Amino acid sequence: MSVFTFGTEPTRVSSPWHQPSRTPDDTVTKLEAEPQEGAIEYKLHLLLRPRRPYRTVTTGIASGSKRKPPTEYYATTTESRRLRLYHLTTQLLWRLKQSMTNGPLGTTESLIPKLPADSVDLAAAVQPGTLWQGLEESRGALYEIGVSDDGTLVGLPADEMEESLLTLRVMAASLGCIVNVTRRQYVGECEWSDCPAATGDPEPSAIYREQLYVAEALVTPSRGADDKAAGPVDEMPFAPPKPVSNVEAKSTVEQLRVTLTGPTDGGKSTLLGTLSTGIFDNGSGRSRTFMLRHRHELTSGMTTSLSHMLIGYKNNGLDENQIYSFSDRNIDSWEAIHDSSRDGRLVFVSDSAGHLRFRRTVLRGLVGWAPHWTLLCLTANDGEPKGRSAPTTPQDEAESAPLEVDQGKAYLGLCLKLRMPLVIVITKLDVATTTSFRSTLTKILAAVKSAGRIPKLLIKQRVQSDPTRVPAIDEDDLQLLISEMQNSGTLLDYVPIVSTSAVKGEGIGLLHALLQKLPIPPMPTARDYVGLALNPEQPDAVFHIDDKFSLSALYGNAVKEEEDADHGTVVAGYLRFGHLAIGDHILVGPFPPDDDSSAITPEERASPGGEGLSASHPSSSELGRLAMRNAVPASAIKGEWYNAHIVTIRNLRLPVRILEPGQAGTIGVVFDMPKEDLSDSIFERPPRPTPKIRKGMVLARPSNHMLETGLSLQAASGVTGAFEDEATASLIVGSIVKVYIASVRASARILRVSPTWTYPDDATATGAGEPEEDEDVFNISMEKTGGREDLQDDDRVLLYEVQLELLTHREWIEMGSQMVILEGASRDRSGLDGFVGKVIEIAE
Repeated sequence: MSVFTFGTEPTRVSSPWHQPSRTPDDTVTKLEAEPQEGAIEYKLHLLLRPRRPYRTVTTGIASGSKRKPPTEYYATTTESRRLRLYHLTTQLLWRLKQSMTNGPLGTTESLIPKLPADSVDLAAAVQPGTLWQGLEESRGALYEIGVSDDGTLVGLPADEMEESLLTLRVMAASLGCIVNVTRRQYVGECEWSDCPAATGDPEPSAIYREQLYVAEALVTPSRGADDKAAGPVDEMPFAPPKPVSNVEAKSTVEQLRVTLTGPTDGGKSTLLGTLSTGIFDNGSGRSRTFMLRHRHELTSGMTTSLSHMLIGYKNNGLDENQIYSFSDRNIDSWEAIHDSSRDGRLVFVSDSAGHLRFRRTVLRGLVGWAPHWTLLCLTANDGEPKGRSAPTTPQDEAESAPLEVDQGKAYLGLCLKLRMPLVIVITKLDVATTTSFRSTLTKILAAVKSAGRIPKLLIKQRVQSDPTRVPAIDEDDLQLLISEMQNSGTLLDYVPIVSTSAVKGEGIGLLHALLQKLPIPPMPTARDYVGLALNPEQPDAVFHIDDKFSLSALYGNAVKEEEDADHGTVVAGYLRFGHLAIGDHILVGPFPPDDDSSAITPEERASPGGEGLSASHPSSSELGRLAMRNAVPASAIKGEWYNAHIVTIRNLRLPVRILEPGQAGTIGVVFDMPKEDLSDSIFERPPRPTPKIRKGMVLARPSNHMLETGLSLQAASGVTGAFEDEATASLIVGSIVKVYIASVRASARILRVSPTWTYPDDATATGAGEPEEDEDVFNISMEKTGGREDLQDDDRVLLYEVQLELLTHREWIEMGSQMVILEGASRDRSGLDGFVGKVIEIAE
């Protein structure tokens, strides 16, 4: 189950004038009848006043609708004028929703559009307002004005056509949309007099003759995107981005991102299935079937990919906290969870693979998604030996190797090394003996204490009676712990330990209470890792790409040019810092040059593990060396950045206009590809292909400083990290390793491993912030030095610097970010015994 999903394919906005026909447009007298469903609306007119009577009309008079009897209802009073405008606007809203994917549920608070007051001139009310929630992904709606419901081209004179288009613009502006007239067609003539025949005057004072026209108008959400074509940054710079208002960007709901990790038999998917559906397991994995995405996962019962689930919490005002998940009969989609959890909390839970063969997926969930908290699932009977039949095939023999190691110990060691907020969940309490549970708990306590952290036992064997409410008694048990966490100033001091059983329901309510109350880290900024003075090339916003989806012409339609059809792509990930909004001009990359055929994407490269060998198999490292022997260093590849603009944003499947710092979601981008003039060439050249986005790239909105000075984003070909683990010295220069930094997962060659002594201030310099406002940066008076001269040699810290050369691709890497190095064959044969450090230098 992906963060970004579409239900049924929405109706494409296609003009009825583009239907296959041998009749030229200037001789067409009738279109196909108006469809009952879809994003096309036929209107005789959109006037808010009575129409004038006509003496003759060459196209015929078509009053009313084929589904309604003819009527003379037109707005004649202020009240009826406003009522007609309301009905027309709600009809436009319905048509716009016909061309979008699964949108959010409406709320009773926002059913009435904000229409202009009766005293306001309509011409002054055409400025688009705030986009109606959910219309961010609408492809638009087509209005055929001057056309009857059966498709007859009746037409309107010029003044009534302009007045109808003005009404349409006012309707669109109230929904945050704009109107583009795509067609005007002459269809006939009419005559009218300035003195109606109803007055009894046999001789009118004047008779007028005018031409009749029909018009086609496309109503689309106002995204603010510039239509000018652009290519790589060095070919055409773009305009400075518009600042995002803090008031407009503020969200009313907390969002907590959590990743479940642990051994393959840790019960992660089963636990998440129970949490999200309220269904207890039957001991055979019934509840985990809701989380498995692929057929082979259902067959084997083994999770091999990342899956996601959303759970909402909100206080209903009666001292009870409601759980909004699929356990509620009124919840049938993520959008419904969003709508129900307003002013509450949303918990975005990622379930990752557990088998050691899929350690890339494990690291993707722990490092790539950068969760606020990690839930490590260990079985209560982890200390008991597990029976296993002897391997009978080479495949079984390969898979048996990782099961011989202590997977629980390997996962626990990795989570503690990463120094991230951690909760340990002891699962399968129903099948554990007292001895095995005590053994597992002792192992956990010893490891947590040895890492310098404080374990907090929350062993309450209470059964949750109502899957839609958080038990009040479980909330009371957490008050002291949450208070201590908030007062400590860091989320790394305490490690809560919870015991659960998805079969009996023990501890499920307490875990819900913990998910609702866990502190959320502060909003991330660009200065979290390094000070601004140390990194002047920092953009205003960075979005890490963890996945991508095809978006072929999703926002195109038949009334636009074909050349703009297939430049769309949807990417999934999280916003590291800054704000991104629909219409923002961004950079995407880094890409290899167009003529560089040596740089292949990971999807095109053969996997050295394709034969089913585990990460810890003795031959895995040899296969890796063979696969990367001819790899091209990233320094030999030029990195390019392409201009694009954002056309849609989804925050956990909810269409939104602005994505806030730290939020996960998907972004639809359209590349601003340059228009090439091929008329002078005697050979026909194919059009420039759309750049292929890969995992590990970023979307970035440059800062004003970068735009003014001409600085470009870096594209690193190498990186140097500092590590505290003494075992880092065992790394071999020249060997090939895997490096994980944010969403980057790259192969690299070790160029240098060197120990270095440094003082504590230097060791933590990468996390230094800006100086105080009243402190002079260049003030080096003796009163404030008191540092280096007072430090002794015993105060120095031994660090190991590892210099890496990236292979195949250049990457955007943030200075001071966390990096993980994994070898092909680790010391404990788990493949998770890696090295965790910080980025201290980037080589371009």
